[in-house]
Amino acid sequence: MGGLAAVVLKFMVHFMEELSRNISAHLPYHFIYVFLPALGILATVAYLHLINRDKIQKGIGNILVNIKRNRSNILFNNVYSHLISSSLTVGFGGSSGLEAPIVCTGAAIGSNTGRFFKLSAYEKTVLLAAGTSAGIAAVFNSPIAGVLFSLELLIGEITIPTFIPLLIASATGVVVSKTLYSGQLFHLVTEGWVMQALPFYILLGVLCGLVSVYISTVAGKLEKGLFVNQNRYVRAVAGGLLLGVLILIFPPLFGEGYHDLQQALNGNIEAIKDESLLSQYLNHPLALLGFIALLVFMKIIAAGITIGSGGNGGTFAPTMFTGAFLGLFIAYGCNLTGLIHLNTSNFIAVGMAGALSGVLHAPLTAIFLIAEITGGYVLFIPLMIVSAISYIISRHFNPHNMYWHDLVHERNIHPDHDYDMLSSITIDSVINRNFTAVSKELSIRDFYKVISLSPANIFPVLGADKRIDGVVLVDEIRRQLFTDDFADHTVAEIMITPPAIIKYHEPVDAVMKQFDRLDVWQLPVEQDGRFIGFVSKSALLAQYREAFIAQHKQADLFAH
Repeated sequence: MGGLAAVVLKFMVHFMEELSRNISAHLPYHFIYVFLPALGILATVAYLHLINRDKIQKGIGNILVNIKRNRSNILFNNVYSHLISSSLTVGFGGSSGLEAPIVCTGAAIGSNTGRFFKLSAYEKTVLLAAGTSAGIAAVFNSPIAGVLFSLELLIGEITIPTFIPLLIASATGVVVSKTLYSGQLFHLVTEGWVMQALPFYILLGVLCGLVSVYISTVAGKLEKGLFVNQNRYVRAVAGGLLLGVLILIFPPLFGEGYHDLQQALNGNIEAIKDESLLSQYLNHPLALLGFIALLVFMKIIAAGITIGSGGNGGTFAPTMFTGAFLGLFIAYGCNLTGLIHLNTSNFIAVGMAGALSGVLHAPLTAIFLIAEITGGYVLFIPLMIVSAISYIISRHFNPHNMYWHDLVHERNIHPDHDYDMLSSITIDSVINRNFTAVSKELSIRDFYKVISLSPANIFPVLGADKRIDGVVLVDEIRRQLFTDDFADHTVAEIMITPPAIIKYHEPVDAVMKQFDRLDVWQLPVEQDGRFIGFVSKSALLAQYREAFIAQHKQADLFAH
């Protein structure tokens, strides 16, 4: 199903892109490029508003939220809404990629398949990742990269029980794609790399890391929305026209940009300027070098405008495009000096991997994706060097990739927290309701009798309305409790105010944070203002351990 979705999306987008290019070829100066993106974004916004009713969940970040907080449940309309909306956006020239939409589509297919068969949250997560792997593998005809993408970005760990289903799904997606819509995304002709180019690959790695920080920052800001004070249709038209003007000057910004990228890989570098409004001024090699440099910075701005004005797409393809033209800039610029000759195709391919590694924080995915889609397996060493350097520099500035950054800082969702297992535990299951309540007026002499009849070491002090006034911690006051002059005192003098009171409907992950923050082992629980019992950290940890063991038994394909 993931493979079929990818085939449908590729066919629709490529059909509309070819139609757009044919129309522009018959008009002077390709001025139709000014209006086509606005038409596509406007159609996307209208579909999402009037037909989809804004039920779509855009972006890979929302998939991560569903995995962490929603037991991997994704709304059914995401199975088809991304195919329609992204094909309208990108097909008419929107400067974004199809990878995020196909990831969202594949994830929705996997999630809803799991819901149909009433599977557990863990099994739905595996199916969600399998759908994603199938989609990515089918789009790029790259089965290994499809598996690694899900493992590095969605699941975050590599285990055999998850690895095997992803392998099967990814391979199946590629078979379906090759059967129905064959063709390599890029064709790279190379004889390998040379040692003399190694310092320049290191330079490319450093620049890819810095450019990755630029991509994450700019995309993050622009995608949050343009012309925010205007209604959605005004935003769509204004953003689309602004994008159209940019495309008129920089034609490679049209759509995914893969058409011009292939021209550059073929060595036909002059072709990237041919349709530009400024083409007559770009005949000098230095002017063309400046044009390439501008493309490095403009693609992600164009992508941000596309998504921020209401279009549907991702920054995956724009990131590859940016890295490719950064590699071209270094190789072409060095070749102009005449001091050394660098293989421009090699640097284009390796630059794509460097940018992806830095932006996604997924070096394995970047290395194998570029090796698979370009056929550049002889470039493994440069791919490894550039991807590693870019990743290290990007991680220095951004501890989290661009998808996790907003989730961590704005929604307090962290990649290393297992919210799913915590959400399987309810407060009700760990409340100790076996308690002995005392009143503030009770004398210590009478309190001795209460202690002698109870094994507890914590006693709630309740008022007439069952509201908790305080607690008595026997371990804390044991020594003074049994002194001769203390028997005539009252409980009010030895009770303490609890550091926090847990509400009955409070999520378990919030309760665990309370325990860690306060460094305590027991806290009282209230329901509708009335004390109902205590919850202990040890009971929560025991339940978490049981949930952890149960999930791993479920994950083991051969544990029966």
